Amino acid sequence: MPVQPPFRVVQWATGAVGRCSLHNLITRPEFDLVGVLVYDPDKVGQDAGRLVGLPDTGVRCTDDVKQVLALDADCVLHMPLPASYFGGDHVSDLESICTLLASGKNVITTTGFVHPRSYGPGVVDRLETACRAGCSTLHGTGINPGFMSDLLPLALTGLSSRVDHIFVRESSDFSGHPSRQIVVDLIGFTRSPKDYATAVRPFRAFQRALFAESVQLVADALEVTLDEVEESDEFELAREEFEIAAGTVLPGTVCASRWVFSGLVRGRPIMTIECVYKADAARVPRWAEPGFTLHIEGMPQMTVTVNEVSHGLAGAAAHAVNSIAAVCAAAPGIRTVLDLPLATGRGTVRLA
Repeated sequence: MPVQPPFRVVQWATGAVGRCSLHNLITRPEFDLVGVLVYDPDKVGQDAGRLVGLPDTGVRCTDDVKQVLALDADCVLHMPLPASYFGGDHVSDLESICTLLASGKNVITTTGFVHPRSYGPGVVDRLETACRAGCSTLHGTGINPGFMSDLLPLALTGLSSRVDHIFVRESSDFSGHPSRQIVVDLIGFTRSPKDYATAVRPFRAFQRALFAESVQLVADALEVTLDEVEESDEFELAREEFEIAAGTVLPGTVCASRWVFSGLVRGRPIMTIECVYKADAARVPRWAEPGFTLHIEGMPQMTVTVNEVSHGLAGAAAHAVNSIAAVCAAAPGIRTVLDLPLATGRGTVRLA
């Protein structure tokens, strides 16, 4: 029987996106926060409300996974740093997700898994087995991937009589991103070219896996069989010293990167995703300005541009939170954006 609100929800990890999500869970009446898992020892024992500048909730943060698994919860918002940050791969995240699913909890994750079938039948079998054991549902979400590079293109192709090529570009400004773990350790900004080449290897594997999911999801929806997903990347060096929220960018260190992922059929791209990351867009003129662009070449031609997303972290968190009702109502198993009525998910409307 589908779960009815208020939905009992666990927040798993409280990094930059997790804190935005946690704020939503506490302030919106359709959710009942029942647990918070943290990785930082300094957060253990703190009231969840204090982590996001809100009054006490009575829910204490814990780093005890067994305690979280024992909770009576409808859904877990799984938002840790990707396993590649720790030198691992999607298998590490897969272990946690399968354990949660088997414990009877629906899972919405921002670590990928927008199209788990991209990882092959072995991963799908493990996830489906866990879903059957717990009578639970898995859904992967985010903004890009997870919305701009899959849900939005698929929505617009509903206006197409012919699709020749889909191009999606995300250009992001990280000047205000507070997480040094993301900006420096994972993406590689502020590093020398030599250090960057070494440090970015896990991130490259993560990026390829993540965006290959989106490309494959769109291709499957359009009933196109891809031969491969091709990836290329390059970086830009700073010409002057400047400050960003995550630290100091020195001259000669990496201050931007550009990633391109193309789904190929007989050597021709049917879909291309371009991701541009800038330490500070005002200091890096090369490549596109911040925002999202979607261009569908075919009949008719269509271009949609989002000039600004003022707080992408909040958007990624909200997309996951707004999916809770649909995921809790879904039949057990893996559910992508093709399976869920996520267009019905909405944030809280506040009238002036």
